[in-house]
Amino acid sequence: MSDTCDNNCSGCAADCSDRKEEFDFIAKPHELSKVKRVIGVVSGKGGVGKSMVTSLLAVTMQRLGYKTAVLDADITGPSIPKAFGLKEKAQSSEMGLFPVRTKTGLQVMSVNLLLENDTDPVVWRGPIIANMVKQFWSDVIWGDIDYMFVDMPPGTGDVALTVFQSIPVDGIIVVTSPQELVSMIVSKAVKMAELMKIPVLGVVENFSYFKAPDTGTEYKVFGESHLEETAAQHGLKVLAKMPIEPKLAAACDRGMIELFDVAWLDPLAKDLENLPAKELD
Repeated sequence: MSDTCDNNCSGCAADCSDRKEEFDFIAKPHELSKVKRVIGVVSGKGGVGKSMVTSLLAVTMQRLGYKTAVLDADITGPSIPKAFGLKEKAQSSEMGLFPVRTKTGLQVMSVNLLLENDTDPVVWRGPIIANMVKQFWSDVIWGDIDYMFVDMPPGTGDVALTVFQSIPVDGIIVVTSPQELVSMIVSKAVKMAELMKIPVLGVVENFSYFKAPDTGTEYKVFGESHLEETAAQHGLKVLAKMPIEPKLAAACDRGMIELFDVAWLDPLAKDLENLPAKELD
């Protein structure tokens, strides 16, 4: 037991031997939603391309014929709608809230689909932000979904805790970059997942290298990768190494990520296909 323990086990994520009782915080999805697999995409810090990886992964699974959705849990920095070129706002009825569909039918829910202006800041305290993410799970009519990807905010704060406690996450993917601090970043994300008893499916390294278009020479812009050693320390699988690709960034800026076709995440997609689906009523 911690010296600062207030005996409020319901608000504590620690796996403590003195815990008095177990609580099940899992929220039920909307009665018209049937989501078979939920994958969280996390990072220990911002700026590593987590939302880009989330979007590409969702597009990859959609191309394979699966019904796919993205729950944008990065409330204060939502970028998913921009990547997919979504302009319309989410609609609602007395039954609930409806996600917005992309050009290829992928379903998205994000706070930017509710705001009057995309540039309006979300100046809310942590508990309110976390509660909105929970509502995106329980109040949105997702319908039948094979794979839902949750784009998490960076770090291990209120939103991450709410997602791991409230949504039945089947596993998380950690996105990182080749910088020296990768070991610390990955360790924080992995340790939180372990505390919450969420499986870590592996690590995706973004910005691994830049390939010169004229010569094909690869340049390690952010230095040599140490991902293999870090992954081995935690018993994790290296799922993919993605290059710096200006054309991908341009596609995201134009809202055309669904038209960008690469095979970087194909091995990860095969792993996800082998992930057991939930038994839904």
